[in-house]
Amino acid sequence: MGWLRTIWDELLGMFVDDVDFALPILIWVVLAAVALPRLGLPGAWPAIVLAAGLLAILVVGAVRKARR
Repeated sequence: MGWLRTIWDELLGMFVDDVDFALPILIWVVLAAVALPRLGLPGAWPAIVLAAGLLAILVVGAVRKARR
């Protein structure tokens, strides 16, 4: 069964380079897709909130990488 794990890791590695960076992005996008329409924000505010969250994830990830 070790070969199955190796295949899974290789397939995942083709699409995701850094799980510690990709997982927060995925979680934020799902949460934003569920929550932002329910908030009823006017105009472009949902897009601004989504972008601000993604920017925050990027900054936190860059700071963590710089400290290593």
